[in-house]
Amino acid sequence: MLIEPNPTNVCYGCGGGNARGMQLTFEQDDAARKIIGRFRLGAEYQGAFGIIHGGVIAVVLDEVMGKVCRFRGVRAVTAEMNIEYLKPVWVDADLVVKGYEKEMTGRNLHLVGEIQDASGKVLARSRGRFVILGAAQKKQDGAAEQVSST
Repeated sequence: MLIEPNPTNVCYGCGGGNARGMQLTFEQDDAARKIIGRFRLGAEYQGAFGIIHGGVIAVVLDEVMGKVCRFRGVRAVTAEMNIEYLKPVWVDADLVVKGYEKEMTGRNLHLVGEIQDASGKVLARSRGRFVILGAAQKKQDGAAEQVSST
């Protein structure tokens, strides 16, 4: 299943309602329980020397891990994230990003994200702890969405 940017979502990474955002698209592989994205990041995302900025790499990894929550049917927020920058992520290179769940403990989802080059070499890896929002938080979040859409 394709996960396309929602035009009403203003999220910088995955929203379609943010003209200055990345508008990332992902695929949901139900059989493998993985989220996968394929893309190129242009020069507007570089830090220096033709290498993608580390903060942009963090956004991409956070987004792919956040989408993994779909397999549980929950909304969750990033509580902790650790990134290993293993190799340069070059501007205009064909990239694959993958995310999957490692484990769930209580309201905590422990997730993994990886950015790979076209040959499958891992360029960056993240481990994140996402906390599932409670009913009161979801209700408050929904009310904020209703107010902002009017």
